[in-house]
Amino acid sequence: MEPPKILRLSESVVNRIAAGEVIQRPVSAVKELVENSLDAASTSINLHIKDGGLKLIQVSDDGHGIRFEDLPILCERHTTSKLSAFEDLQCMKSMGFRGEALASMTYVGHVTVTTITEGQLHGYRVSYRDGVMEHEPRPCAAVKGTQIMVENLFYNMAARRKTLQNSSDDYSKIVDLVSRFAIHHTNVSFSCRKHGAVRADVHTVATSSRLDAIRTVYGVSVAHNLIKIEASDSDPSTSLFEMHGYMSNANYAAKKITMVLFINDRLVEWSALKRAIEIVYAATLPKASKPFIYISIVLPPENIDVNVHPTKREVSLLNQEVIIEKIQSVVESTLRGSNEARTFQEQKVPVHKLVRTDSLDRPRSQKVPVRKLVRTDSLDPAGRLHAYMQTPDGHLERSAILSAVRSSVRQRRNPKDSTELTSVQELLDEINSNCHTGMMDIVQHCTYVGMADDVFALLQHKTHLYLANVVNLSKELMYQQVLSRFAHFNAIQLSDPVPLKDLIILALKEDDLDSECNDDDDLKDKIAEMNTELLKQKAEMLEEFFGIHIDKHGNVSRLPVILDQYTPDMDRIPEFALCLGNDVDWEDERNCIQAVSAALGNFYAMHPPMLPNPSGEGLAFYKKRKMSDGCAEKNTCDSTGSDVIDNKVEHELLSEAETTWAQREWSIQHVLFPSMRLFFKPPVSMASNGTFVQVASLEKLYRIFERC
Repeated sequence: MEPPKILRLSESVVNRIAAGEVIQRPVSAVKELVENSLDAASTSINLHIKDGGLKLIQVSDDGHGIRFEDLPILCERHTTSKLSAFEDLQCMKSMGFRGEALASMTYVGHVTVTTITEGQLHGYRVSYRDGVMEHEPRPCAAVKGTQIMVENLFYNMAARRKTLQNSSDDYSKIVDLVSRFAIHHTNVSFSCRKHGAVRADVHTVATSSRLDAIRTVYGVSVAHNLIKIEASDSDPSTSLFEMHGYMSNANYAAKKITMVLFINDRLVEWSALKRAIEIVYAATLPKASKPFIYISIVLPPENIDVNVHPTKREVSLLNQEVIIEKIQSVVESTLRGSNEARTFQEQKVPVHKLVRTDSLDRPRSQKVPVRKLVRTDSLDPAGRLHAYMQTPDGHLERSAILSAVRSSVRQRRNPKDSTELTSVQELLDEINSNCHTGMMDIVQHCTYVGMADDVFALLQHKTHLYLANVVNLSKELMYQQVLSRFAHFNAIQLSDPVPLKDLIILALKEDDLDSECNDDDDLKDKIAEMNTELLKQKAEMLEEFFGIHIDKHGNVSRLPVILDQYTPDMDRIPEFALCLGNDVDWEDERNCIQAVSAALGNFYAMHPPMLPNPSGEGLAFYKKRKMSDGCAEKNTCDSTGSDVIDNKVEHELLSEAETTWAQREWSIQHVLFPSMRLFFKPPVSMASNGTFVQVASLEKLYRIFERC
């Protein structure tokens, strides 16, 4: 036979093969997108996953965004902002560098990018297929940063898709990945939620404490049994590195090892170090004890080769044997020290669960496995000594055990629920008991039609058409979400901290304009000073429970995220600051929480923007004017008595207004109503206060037309 002819593969085949190496499964795509968000200096990263990532992966951040000029080549192979020459790999400090991740996603999925950079009045949205744009970037409303959606992953790779049918397994891998990023990058808030789920599976806020981050993600029991470890070497002849982290002590027991390793802030796997640590724990502790390890290693960039794996999962270090030996030695000495102070807890079992081991005294139908008669395996709770200990009062002990278990479960689900304020639960119960079931059905199954005017939206439910007051709905939804997310908020970081005193003075002046009276400026200053001092005293409580950060100088620097992908109208922050100072009863717990939640609800509600709506009669506001007593011959006078100059308009102001109103309508359609379907419980009062008004019914229209 003749030897087969060697052919040059087409570029599309090459790209798809390469994409299969980089994006091996959905978690690979998530890792690349999260690392891009971290490189963009993001302080908040939110993930939305559907069907384990095969149907949808959506990653949103508040980073610096992508320049409009870079969008055409964003998803081409080997296009990157991380390096320009091969030598740059010697000092690589960013997460990515190969320029293949986004390109690979476009070859095996449908990618849509929405981004906005600082200073832009609007963002841009563009879709990519096979590394190129499907259309020109389209202007759109956007919040700060970038949102990347990857849909129908591996739609063109049938074999790969068949091997990834277990969506729960892939989603658990994504949750584990985000959890690892969350405990290392403590200055970033993370959220990861499955499509259709009410609660996020990972929900962290920025913190300065690594231990708090671990407690939030992995639970109280893990954080309670951790020991801080440190190691370093400054000898250039052997190795240069610094290591810090946490390791579990002798009281911690788990079925499998959890090792979170970051090298120069890059999440990697290092099997040799993992084996070395496992050996230490196996030699020191019983067989049942598997450790939890978090390690962060920092070493000179020139001593690490990051370009050894397509997914950047592994790295190669200079003198890695020496580094492993030093870390292993520190872990061993620390573990032996903790082993001396080991404590043993006994679990008491009720009397009715104790059985005799003699089979002659037991009916034949009551079969007990042999492993429950003797201690057979330390891994099996039934084989431990405390399973056979008798207790004096079985009923009381069982209640105590159940209470402890429930408390542990609550803390694992909501680590900050240790406060368990009864007033919060009372307010939530009040919302549930006051819910109108008929309107609940409308909210959950309605179709958004559009905005009828500045306040009312048109909704269709079955054969009926309704007008819904967006301001009332959003205000109540925000209030309910504040109580539901109580003490569990992500943060909106303000670019510049705002002095509380200035905000309150501004709000007082606005009140004077509305009431057409002017109080003394000294009085306003005193009121603002008193309210500022009051809120500074309550700063710790406001931050812990509501995510509102006020520093010691009286500046507001962080606000809570109440709905993902939504930022409130900052023009209303003075009114909010004044409301916190004047309208909150700080002495009564229930009234205080209710008042602050209502103030946040009013602040975050989707009020019409301050600038008039440029569509319709509001356009007259944006026409250029000159002030005069009379009108010139060629000019026309508007209702304000000013002269309109030949119908010329203030284009910058008009453009800003158009963007603001378009962004509000986008938020109403894509944030407000989807969130209402999931979370909103309409109160009974909305049935009669004009929030919902039925304007048409297909049955009644049919009867009218039938008569005609």
